[in-house]
Amino acid sequence: MSTSRDRALGAFYGLALGDALGMPTQSMRREDIVEDYGQLRGFVDAGPRQLIAHGMSAGSITDDTEQAIMLAQLIVDGDGVVDPSAFARALIAWESEMSARGSLDLLGPSTKRAVERILDGSDPNEAGKFGSTNGAAMRITPAAIAASLDGGIVPFVDAIYSCSFVTHNTSLGIASAAAVAGAISAGIAGADLHEAVDIGVAAATEGATRGYWVAGGNIAARIRWAVELVGNSADVHITDTVADVIGTSVASQESVVAAFALAVAYDDPWDVVLAAATIGGDTDTIAAIAGAVRGAVGGLAAWPGEAIRTVTDVNKLDLEPIVDRLLALRNTN
Repeated sequence: MSTSRDRALGAFYGLALGDALGMPTQSMRREDIVEDYGQLRGFVDAGPRQLIAHGMSAGSITDDTEQAIMLAQLIVDGDGVVDPSAFARALIAWESEMSARGSLDLLGPSTKRAVERILDGSDPNEAGKFGSTNGAAMRITPAAIAASLDGGIVPFVDAIYSCSFVTHNTSLGIASAAAVAGAISAGIAGADLHEAVDIGVAAATEGATRGYWVAGGNIAARIRWAVELVGNSADVHITDTVADVIGTSVASQESVVAAFALAVAYDDPWDVVLAAATIGGDTDTIAAIAGAVRGAVGGLAAWPGEAIRTVTDVNKLDLEPIVDRLLALRNTN
C-alpha cells in the first residue's frame, strides 16, 4: 500500500511528466500535432511548428512545473504562508530568466497583468481581480501537498486561496485552483480517483465564492458534466469529444475541466497524459494537471520508471526534498 509521501511524489512527478509530454505540442492544432509527431508514445523534441518551446529537447519541462517548484519554495520559506510581494518578485525573476534563455514560455496573461500591477504599487488584493485563466491551477500542486482536508473544505480552500489570489483573484481562477488542489490533496490522503474528483468538485464550489466574480461556466458544474460526458463516449472518440465540446484553451472553464475529463477517461495514467499531450491547445497545462491528479491517486507506481528518470535527468529535478518539506507542513497544520 502506498504512503502519503509516495502519492505526493506521484502527484509532483505526474505534473512534470505531463508538462514535458505537452511541451512540444503546446498551442498547436491537433491536426498539426499528428503531422509533426505522429502517434505520440513518449517524450519528443520540439518540432518545426512549435514556436513557444522552439529548440527544446525531449523531456524538457515548461512553466507549469517550474512555477510549481517556485511556489513550493515560497510555501516552505513562509512556513505555509506566501507573501504576495515575494510571489510577484519571484514570478518576475522567473520570466527574466526565461527571456535570458531565449524562451517564449513566459508569464501567462493573468499572471503578467497582476505582477505588473503589484510592481506599480497596486494592492496585492486588487492585482489579481481579472485573473480567470488557468495559471493558478497549473502551479497549485505544492499547495495541495502542504494543505490537508482534515479540517474541512472551508479552511482548505482558504489555504489554496492564499496561494492563488495574487494573480487569479476571481471566482473562476480560485474555483479551478481549488478543484485541482482538492483532488490532489484527497488523493494524497488515500482517496480513489472518483472520490478525489468529488472532493475536487466540492472544493471548486467553495472556491467559486471567493475573489471577484467574473462571467463564465461554473467550474464545479462543468467538471461533473465533463466526467459524465466522457463516460458516455467510446474510447476512440474521447479526445475529440473533450477538444470539441469542452475546449482546450487557457480559459479555466475549458482546460481545467478538460484535464479532469481526461483524468477519468482512461484506466492507465500514462494513457491519460499522452491523450492530454495530443489533444491540441494548452496541452502542457492540461497534461500537467491531469498527471498531478492521477499521480496523487496512484502514487509513483502510476508512472513508468524510465519516464521519471528521463524528466529528472533532462531538467536536473530534485523533487524529493521539497516534497518532504511540504508534507512536514501538512502534518503540522
